[in-house]
Amino acid sequence: MYLLIYPDGFVYLYRMEREIHIDQLFPKHLFWDVDMSHLDVDKDRDLIIPRALIATTPATFTTDIARLEVLYSKALIARELKTTKEKVSNQVCRLVAHRYHIKQFFRISK
Repeated sequence: MYLLIYPDGFVYLYRMEREIHIDQLFPKHLFWDVDMSHLDVDKDRDLIIPRALIATTPATFTTDIARLEVLYSKALIARELKTTKEKVSNQVCRLVAHRYHIKQFFRISK
């Protein structure tokens, strides 16, 4: 998020940092092998995005993806899921493609 301040006719651009606690947004069992308190939203997005959806179901998908959309853009979520090495199901990929109106993609070959 960016904030513009106009003192004395000059324009300043600041990046507003907010402290985000991944362990308060996502269930701990999704990150069983890492210390969640050390996860950085920007640096660890390649782990956070697929893990946040790895256990989702059609019934929980809307809630699970909404948590991610607070942190990341739709384009970034889709890109990370397309390239992840995590075992995200094809069902999750279909749900994401449908939600974002993009071409279907698959992580696991049939």
